[in-house]
Amino acid sequence: MDFEFNKCLRNGIRANLVQFERNNILPAGDLKQAAVGIMLVAEEKTNQAAFVLTRRTKTLRRHSGQYALPGGRLDDDEDVQTAVLREIAEEIGVRLEGDAVLGWLDDFVTRSGFCITPVVVWAGIDYEMEPDPNEVEAVFKIPLWDLNRPEIPHLQTVDDSVHPVLSAPFKTLGRHVYAPTAAILYQFKEVGLHGRTTRVAHFEQPRFAWE
Repeated sequence: MDFEFNKCLRNGIRANLVQFERNNILPAGDLKQAAVGIMLVAEEKTNQAAFVLTRRTKTLRRHSGQYALPGGRLDDDEDVQTAVLREIAEEIGVRLEGDAVLGWLDDFVTRSGFCITPVVVWAGIDYEMEPDPNEVEAVFKIPLWDLNRPEIPHLQTVDDSVHPVLSAPFKTLGRHVYAPTAAILYQFKEVGLHGRTTRVAHFEQPRFAWE
């Protein structure tokens, strides 16, 4: 990938996230705190920037087989940045330092009882993924043009909620990815790529994501 384009994209996303006034939710009660990484990579062969999406193994106790961003629950006394970099290293084998973090998006409370903090991370070109087969069944690199299409977000009304279910129909996958992952990615599209303040925490999640 062209170095100047690479640098311009990274700096533009960082600037947009710095200006964004995020909603920070302090987990209370039964809410568990988690972090996910929107890990951006620069594909030298295709001259495209992309983000990393995983499909969880079918043997996991929670959310098995679902598409997800790398991430998970915070360990005791662990902060969000440390947790997301640890999870990226554990799940897909990419080890990054703190200066790879470009910024944060709004916290998102899930139906399954988690308060997720999304962290945008720049991995650049020099990365080598080694997915953990116990957690990750497959890894996908979704080009940013696929996220940036006007078809995203796709909204579907449901009978048991006043808010629609949000999904993202990715051409690269040939299928929809649903909230909360899709909602977080849509906010990244709006805030990170376009500098538009857009809230997504109210969007509904499909029933299969509630457990």
